[in-house]
Amino acid sequence: MFIEPDSKIYDISPTISKDIAVFPGDTPFEREVLMSFEKGDHLHLSTTRSTLHIGAHADAPNHYHPKGQGIHERDLHLYLGLCQVISVKLKPKERIIPSHLEGQKIRAPRILFKTSSFNNPDNWNNDFNSLSPELIEWLVTEKVKLVGIDTPSVDPSDDKVLHSHNCIYENNLAILEGIILKNVKDGLYTLVALPLKIKDADAAPVRAILVENKEK
Repeated sequence: MFIEPDSKIYDISPTISKDIAVFPGDTPFEREVLMSFEKGDHLHLSTTRSTLHIGAHADAPNHYHPKGQGIHERDLHLYLGLCQVISVKLKPKERIIPSHLEGQKIRAPRILFKTSSFNNPDNWNNDFNSLSPELIEWLVTEKVKLVGIDTPSVDPSDDKVLHSHNCIYENNLAILEGIILKNVKDGLYTLVALPLKIKDADAAPVRAILVENKEK
């Protein structure tokens, strides 16, 4: 894969700060400045505390299954390469099912869903859209290996069974959550969303970008 120097790049990662919303009960992001030029120190140094499910992030299989891999074990090819952005318009809290994509042709092994149901990453809401197990099963038949969504989760916030997460585990797909697709049109792109290599972690933040595909 080669990216042309003049290629248009879309940053689909929300800015991480103390203001960014996290799942209720999870650890909010904090950054503490330990040393600074303003204090007369010779460098600027800070430390952070946060959930790993912060901003744009990749879930690891051990997040939703006791036998799942940690994020450091995942194949990086899953998070790098041709992807397709698909918009859907749904009712609040509705899961995406295959019939919502009627007329759509799956053209890439990585699919990012634009639901526009969680447009402000600093404002938590429980009405966001999510994926259905039926959708996952259908995407598997279309050779999809990564699913992404512009919401905090591929399951609704009140789903304690994690139906879609578990279907994803059974089919060994990768998950990308918390992305921002507000200014991205439907179509084909190159996805770059490599998770941090944190041993045994249940997730990792990513700096997710889309590179415009000039051949689409």
